[in-house]
Order: sequence, then structure tokens, then C-alpha cells
Amino acid sequence: MEREEVVLLNSAAEPIGTAFKDEVHTTETPLHLAFSCWLLSADGQLLMTRRALDKTTWPGAWTNSFCGHPGPSEGLEAALYRRAAQEIGLDPELIASLECAVPDFRYRTVDTSGIVENEVCPVFVARLSVSAADAVLAPSPAEVDTWEWTDPARLAAAAQAAPYAFSPWLVLELDHASLRTALGL
Repeated sequence: MEREEVVLLNSAAEPIGTAFKDEVHTTETPLHLAFSCWLLSADGQLLMTRRALDKTTWPGAWTNSFCGHPGPSEGLEAALYRRAAQEIGLDPELIASLECAVPDFRYRTVDTSGIVENEVCPVFVARLSVSAADAVLAPSPAEVDTWEWTDPARLAAAAQAAPYAFSPWLVLELDHASLRTALGL
């Protein structure tokens, strides 16, 4: 299997090079490009995933539907469709629409292990053409421990009441009015 590369960025969010994904997340993680996606079913349910227990950062934390990093010559939308298939086993053809809800989201946070996440991370909302009950998923055990469909308002209330149970990027993303609107909150 070919090693995945990520796009390194300068402070102005301009590409300055690449690095191997398995080497970039350290205690001194450089700024790099990523994306985050929230998946809504046709009946308005939101897919939540719990990170695999052996993930390097935030193992076992509940988070948005899926995330990833575009490769050096890959557009964000192409990377999103690729990761939908790889991470949660979703047939990308079930995605009826895709919206970039927070194009300029950027964050830096440190896991209790000392590993740093440092990303320019546009936030997308994808809407499925099928209901939650009809969405066939086969999440990768290396990425996802478990998953659940939930009401977006229920998630927002839980994240506000117990932010420590969720990935920090989920909590930070929910602070953006444009994402809340896209989720129907």
C-alpha cells in the first residue's frame, strides 16, 4: 500500500510542500491541509462516529462523520469522496449534495499524549439521497470503533453539556453559525 502524503501549509494557508501522513502528527505537527465532513441522511439524521481505540489522537472520542487529508494533487471534494469510501464504507454515489459550510476553519489542539493537530480544515456537510435506515455503511475498524445516527440538536446539546466526550474539532466546528445552519440547528 502506498504511503499517504499530506499538504504542508505556511501561516497564510499556502502550500509549501508535502510530508508523509504517518510522520506528520507529532508533538510538533506542522500546519497542513485537511477536511472535516458531517453526513446527513435524507431524513435529517446525522452520522456520528467514535474514533478507533488505537488512533494516535483522541482514541475513543465521538466525532463528526469522517475526516481526512487531500493528497498533493487531489482536490478537497475528490478527497472527501475517497475518504467516505475508505473510512466509513459509504458508496459516494449516495451523496446527493455537498456544501462547504466553513471554508476557513483552522485549529490547533494538543491531545493528552502530547500529539498536536494543526490543520486548515474546511468543514463540509454532505447530504445523502437515502434515509439513515437505508444507508449501508461498512466503517474501517482502523478508523471507527462504532457509529450511530442521531438528531443534530441532540448532538449539539450533548457537545455543550459534555465537550470532553467529543473530539475538540467537533466542538470548535459547532461554534460556527454557518455549520449550525447547514445542520438545521
